[in-house]
Amino acid sequence: MTSSLLPFFMEGEVVKGFGRGSKDLGCPTANYSLEVVKSIPKDMAPGVYYGWAQVDSQMVHKMVANIGWCPFYENKEMSVETHVMHKFDNDFYGSNLKICVIGYLRPEKKFDSLNDLIEAIQQDIKNADAKLDEDEAKVLKQHKYFNTNI
Repeated sequence: MTSSLLPFFMEGEVVKGFGRGSKDLGCPTANYSLEVVKSIPKDMAPGVYYGWAQVDSQMVHKMVANIGWCPFYENKEMSVETHVMHKFDNDFYGSNLKICVIGYLRPEKKFDSLNDLIEAIQQDIKNADAKLDEDEAKVLKQHKYFNTNI
C-alpha cells in the first residue's frame, strides 16, 4: 500500500554505510541510522523510490533511494540508501539529510551480477530524473519541510 503513504518525509544524520555505493557501484549514497530507518511505515513496500533531498540547509536536489534489504548484498537489516543527484565536493557524514519520497520506481530485485545491478541503478537514476522534471513533482521541491526544522 505504498502510494497512499507518499509523499513520505524522513530526516536524520548521515552515517557510514557499507562503503559499497561509491566503491562497488560508482553511485555514492547517504545512509540513515537504523533508528531512523525503523520509522518507516511497516506497509511501505521495499524498492527504489525517487524524490527530493536536502543536506543541512543547502539547496534541494533530486534523489533516488533504495528502501529495503538490498537483496544482491543480502543485508540483514533494512536500510535507506539515498543517492543525491548532485556532485558534492566532499562526503557529508554527520550532516542532516532531509528527504521527501514522492514516487515508486520498482521493487527490489536480486540481480545475477554486479554489472546487472549497476545497469539497473543507472536506469533508476535516469527514470527518477525524468519523473522529477514533471510539474507535479517540482511542486514538492518547494515544500515547507525543506525550509523548517521538523
